[in-house]
Amino acid sequence: MKAGKILGGESMYKIGIVTMSDKGARGEREDTSGAAIKELVAGLGRVEQYRVVPDDPEVIKNTLIEFADQHALDLILTTGGTGLGPRDNTPEATLAVIHRQVPGLAEAIRAESLKKTPKAMLSRAISGIRGKTLIINLPGSVKGVRECLEVVLPVLPHGLEILTGRGGECGSG
Repeated sequence: MKAGKILGGESMYKIGIVTMSDKGARGEREDTSGAAIKELVAGLGRVEQYRVVPDDPEVIKNTLIEFADQHALDLILTTGGTGLGPRDNTPEATLAVIHRQVPGLAEAIRAESLKKTPKAMLSRAISGIRGKTLIINLPGSVKGVRECLEVVLPVLPHGLEILTGRGGECGSG
């Protein structure tokens, strides 16, 4: 079986979770959305890096770069900081570090989320690639994380196979 495939319940993908929360970074709030992500991606890979950071653009950028470049993660899922608030800096920080966008993921998430709430159109979340790492912005709520991951989880194994070079060429499977 090819690397990257789920082997006996274990996958080869290395995953990172970054939660953007000023209160969480100060220890004033429990990170329930990061915990939800960890639970939901258990069948896709192992969470090797996890961090709660303040909603500071430089800290977010540095964390994403570290996770992608130094830890060579295959997938980074962020939670929080994608709305209209003055401290919602996740999309801009992500745009600053990615090399290519993957707009279809964010578009699919928003399209499906709009079926549940008109507030979905206020999301500024993006998705993109840095090197061989896929970065996906998710909302900061547990409900939002669950709904959004439900949309993209079915395509992530194929996308990660292609991105990491562990699978065949696009369209070959």
